[in-house]
Formats: sequence, C-alpha cells, structure tokens
Amino acid sequence: MTHEQSPQAEDQPLDRQDDLALVKAIQNGDRDATSELLQRHQDRLYGVCLRMVNDREWAADLTQDAMVKIIQGIDSFDGRASPSTWMIRITMNVCLSWHRSQKLRRHISLGGGGGIGEGSGGKKRGGWEAGLQIGEPGPSSGVQDKERRRLVVVGLGQVSDDQRAILVLRDVRSMEYEQIADVLGIAVGTVKSRLFRARAALRSAVEALMKENGSTAEAEPGQTDGSTQSG
Repeated sequence: MTHEQSPQAEDQPLDRQDDLALVKAIQNGDRDATSELLQRHQDRLYGVCLRMVNDREWAADLTQDAMVKIIQGIDSFDGRASPSTWMIRITMNVCLSWHRSQKLRRHISLGGGGGIGEGSGGKKRGGWEAGLQIGEPGPSSGVQDKERRRLVVVGLGQVSDDQRAILVLRDVRSMEYEQIADVLGIAVGTVKSRLFRARAALRSAVEALMKENGSTAEAEPGQTDGSTQSG
C-alpha cells in the first residue's frame, strides 16, 4: 500500500465516471474491477484512517477492514453519493467504531494498559505525538512552523472523535460541506456549526499545549495538516 500524505481532490468528473463504471462491473461479477477500484482509492482511505488514529500500523489495519466492508457492501451502492464519498463514509465509520472499542477497552481495563497506544496483543504502538509524520518543513519554513504543526497534530488527538472526524474531512481531505454531510449523515448546516466548534476546540487544545511547552509557535485554526484551508 502506498501511503499518501497530501490531500487529493475528492471527485473530479472523470474520476467519478470511472468509479461508477468500476462499481457497475463489480456488481456484475468482474473481479478485476474490484482490484482496480481498491487500488484507485486505497491511498486516500489510508490517509483518512491515519489522521483519525495517528498510528501507521492501525491505519493500515483499519484501511484493510474498510476495504473488506466496501466490497461486502458494493451491491448496496445506489449511486446517490459518489463512489468516493460512499467509500470514505464506510472508512470513517470503521475508524469511529475503532475509537469506541478502544474507549470501552480502556474502561474495562481500568487503566491496565489498553488503549490507543497498544494493539490487541499488547504491542506498543506510537501515540499522537509519534504516529503521524507530517513531513519536514520546506525551504521557506522554519523551526516554529514545524513546532506549530507538531502541536496541531497533538491537539488533534485531544479533541473528540466527532470533532476529529469533521476536521479530517474538511481541513485535511478538503471535502465539500455536502460531501461531509453525506459521510456523517447530518445536515449541511450541522456540518458548518460542528466545524466551527471543532476548530475552536482544536485551537484551544493547541494554545494549551503551547503554554505547557513554552512554545512561541502561533496557533492557527483550521489547520490539521500544516496547510491553510478556507471555509
């Protein structure tokens, strides 16, 4: 699996038509079309998982789970959403379910070691500070920019799962409000109000981290991957 690190346009017209043709072929029993569809989208699905769980191993596992669910549910695809949006919806649901199971396991263990930093077999995995590599700063960037981006990543791990989801979809994946509404099953107006609150929560988390660490980096809202997003 290639590991995409930069946002992609979600649905160019040609991509959507190609995807629709592949979905129809799969529904008609074409196994080759199954592989092609998954190969086309595995990077962006992995990118969603990585930013939702901030651990490369878990992200790869969850991407595989999501792709299994996509193929299992392909016959139910009705074309009301684009194939890309439909697949991201399934992937996001897989990630949110994973977070719920992790919280339940932490609750049951009463602090006995289970949680976001460990696998099911007790294997230690990287946490929010270590798991997501957002890249080295470019020639025009400096130490402060790198530190700010690091704090944003850590802050992203401190907001709620629902807030993280909407930040990933909008500010990382650059999805339109209508697409986000379809992925999360909410109204467009709700998307906008939740996004506002999520950005405020992230800003507060980053500012708290800056005070804690004595950082001089500037907190900027709406930036979950080091890039400015409008909206």
